[in-house]
Amino acid sequence: MSEQNLVFPARVLRGAGVIHQLGEICRELGQRALLIGGHQALKAVEPHVSSQLADAGVELLGTEWFGGETSLQQIARLGELANSLKAEVIIAAGGGKSLDTCKAVGAEHNIPVITIPTIAATCSAVTPLSIRYDDNGNFFDIFPLPQAPAAVIIDSELLAKAPLRWLAAGLGDTLAKWYEFRAVSQRHPALDANARSSLAHSLICYEVIAAHGPAACEAVRNNLPDHHLDQSLDVIFTFAGLTSLMSNGAHAAAAHAIYEGFTFCDKTREFGHGLLVGYGNLCLLALEQRSDEELQREMRLARQCGVPLSLTEIADLTEAELEVIVRESVRAPDMENMAEPVTVEALFQAIARVEGLAAEVG
Repeated sequence: MSEQNLVFPARVLRGAGVIHQLGEICRELGQRALLIGGHQALKAVEPHVSSQLADAGVELLGTEWFGGETSLQQIARLGELANSLKAEVIIAAGGGKSLDTCKAVGAEHNIPVITIPTIAATCSAVTPLSIRYDDNGNFFDIFPLPQAPAAVIIDSELLAKAPLRWLAAGLGDTLAKWYEFRAVSQRHPALDANARSSLAHSLICYEVIAAHGPAACEAVRNNLPDHHLDQSLDVIFTFAGLTSLMSNGAHAAAAHAIYEGFTFCDKTREFGHGLLVGYGNLCLLALEQRSDEELQREMRLARQCGVPLSLTEIADLTEAELEVIVRESVRAPDMENMAEPVTVEALFQAIARVEGLAAEVG
């Protein structure tokens, strides 16, 4: 008989103002909390965290920048800090790299982690894994964790105030759940219950974004949370997370491989994970030889969700830079999940096709 080990977040809260439940949640986990995050994230949440913990009788030990990269060096540094302060809870604020760093620290030192995403760019807030990089920002590995966050606080009021490009990144990354899992299923058919659940959740992600994603972008433009934003946040965080959790690891394909290739170029490394994955989605469809009609339909959805359709929207790349990106994309482990082997030549052709169709979509 086969074994499985599914690790889920203990508690997920989503809605306008749910950050006001932080104190009560933290008190149940420990009396000494350390807040770690990105610079902008700390500025946005520190007043809330401070007042919530004070009201709950939990000591805030301090605030600390996560270090800029989810690297072994930063994870070790923050682990030493948490131990020296005798932290009983880590409150992680920010985007994917910040949350991934804190999750790794918590898992290595057996400290519960509460995640507060301040941008809706990935499902990192809920998943039991960290994507690690070297200190220069190059992709290093995907690091599975033995624990998921103890609590996830998805405050739509907070997220509505974030720059639109980060919601667009989350929509692009979440659309990949469907495009990639469908592609992976061509090679690894979804036969068992978990894989079928993952495939179903990935389709829900796509359908909800098609229905609510463009309007959610409008809500963020107006800095006002609404039903469309809440629905989009549910799929970006919860349903995308479930897709990954139930898939036993085999859920990423060309879109994420292309993102990993982009991390090898200084001009594109910091553009935004989900935005680069969103562009990779289109290249994946081209690699699958899907029709121009389907590609253009998905491009229109991507455009309405703020996802780039062409390389020129990402960076002004030289031929040599693009060659490095393509070569590293083809070498990336996620590319091996495609139904047919992908060559450098095939990926160049797919990119050229996407570029041509993008010009027609406008």
